[in-house]
Amino acid sequence: MEFRVEALALAAGVRVDTVRFYQTRGLIPKPVRRGRVAIYGETHLERLRRIRGLLERGFTLAQIQQVLEGPGEAESEPLLDVLVQQGVGRRTLNRSELAAEANVPEALIQAAQAARLVTPIEVDGEERFSEADVEMGRAALAILGAGFPLDALLDLSMRHARHVGEMADRAIDLFDEHIRRTERDDSEITEAFRQLMPEVTRLVALHFQRTLVGRALDRLGQAGDEDRRHLERALADTARKLEVQWR
Repeated sequence: MEFRVEALALAAGVRVDTVRFYQTRGLIPKPVRRGRVAIYGETHLERLRRIRGLLERGFTLAQIQQVLEGPGEAESEPLLDVLVQQGVGRRTLNRSELAAEANVPEALIQAAQAARLVTPIEVDGEERFSEADVEMGRAALAILGAGFPLDALLDLSMRHARHVGEMADRAIDLFDEHIRRTERDDSEITEAFRQLMPEVTRLVALHFQRTLVGRALDRLGQAGDEDRRHLERALADTARKLEVQWR
């Protein structure tokens, strides 16, 4: 079956400009041209429905692009189910709702979004945010409330994001090499992913905390006696617990 862009958008339940936007992002193939008319087919319709389904489950367009460029649907679906069960896509909010729930100004969300630290989910042209973004907003507000300037926090976050992206890619490569591309069946791969996700998250968070505490202790020698006692007590309390939950 063939479609013009208006008919394709109607069949997929999206807007015409959404179809064109996905095309510019490389999420759907280019149409066949007949003169000045763009002709789409069943492949385009199936892809649009797939994208919409993943958006409704809480995945961002960047994540969806990785899914579409990765293994076949049958192979990737069990792992996607694990991500959904772990919290992706449980609930989404618009920017105003996010600001209200996190108790942060919308300007802070806009700044984080401009710095690409917060990536909204786009559903039918509307930006939606996840519950994890609520937690990030609250954490950012607490840090700002302690006296850190916004531009310094954004700069630090962007530096961290660049490095953590490289680490995440390497972790995925290791999972592919030692788990997914072995002779394990789909259920074993899914269970391994389910178990490893929170453990890897906790390992990385604990390592960062240990490094942060260690570096802070190294600098205590430069502080006065009273400051040193206060910092040592605070660091000891922090080092005894770390509450990390993967969502």
